[in-house]
Amino acid sequence: MTRTNHCRIGSVSFGTGQLSLIAGPCVAESLELCLEIADTLGRLCADLGIGYVFKASFDKANRSSGGAYRGPGLETGLKWLAEVAKSADVAILSDVHEVDQVAAAGEILDCLQIPAFLCRQSDLLTAAGRTGRTVNIKKGQFMAPWDMGGAVEKVRSTGNNHVLLTERGTTFGYNRLITDFRGITEMRKFAPVVFDATHSVQKPGALGGASGGRREYAPLLAGAAMAAGADALFIETHTDPGSAKSDAASQIPLEQMPAVLNRCLAVFGAARDNPI
Repeated sequence: MTRTNHCRIGSVSFGTGQLSLIAGPCVAESLELCLEIADTLGRLCADLGIGYVFKASFDKANRSSGGAYRGPGLETGLKWLAEVAKSADVAILSDVHEVDQVAAAGEILDCLQIPAFLCRQSDLLTAAGRTGRTVNIKKGQFMAPWDMGGAVEKVRSTGNNHVLLTERGTTFGYNRLITDFRGITEMRKFAPVVFDATHSVQKPGALGGASGGRREYAPLLAGAAMAAGADALFIETHTDPGSAKSDAASQIPLEQMPAVLNRCLAVFGAARDNPI
């Protein structure tokens, strides 16, 4: 099988020299919220020449508290995402946590995302690969960048070459993550690399029943990732982050996204005009 380090999610290219964005609320709280964010970011990215993929989770299986909101579930969540794709004319991405979710998700989504804690789960990776949809694998907080090649090969073993890797930080002591930007270069040997700016500033479980975070540092890390050669950005954003039902401490306010993307686009262009 011919291996290439570029792929597409719908009509959006990754690894071909154009900046792309995967963004949306952490969890699908309502259809109305999803539509507002998708429409706003879709128009913004079109104006900036950035490829855009909408992201929202239909089920957040990994929560600090068993009583935390997980989302609308598979059936309702996929209906909402399908409506977003149709109404806002955008590609759509969501995460799958179990093999039993994959077939239904593959019928609706343009990209299936493998959560960081599940990036070594062979059955989940190969099931996602067999859908033929693009698969975005988030690097586990416990994984070395150079070890992510094995996860990519599990998907490609199904004949599916449409794979992305996402950097989202590495565990650094208790309730802390740190980003080693050398990992972007290492993982680009295997597939295009997306940088997850908002999960990288997360403080897992730091609030006891929820994760904390330092959203003010997300734009800084996003710009650094552009300079380090990342192909795309992953950002969770919300109209009112403080009231978000998941990752309230790390999501970027939607109103700040124009400034964040303009800055990142400038760094992205400068880095490619002046390669190291």
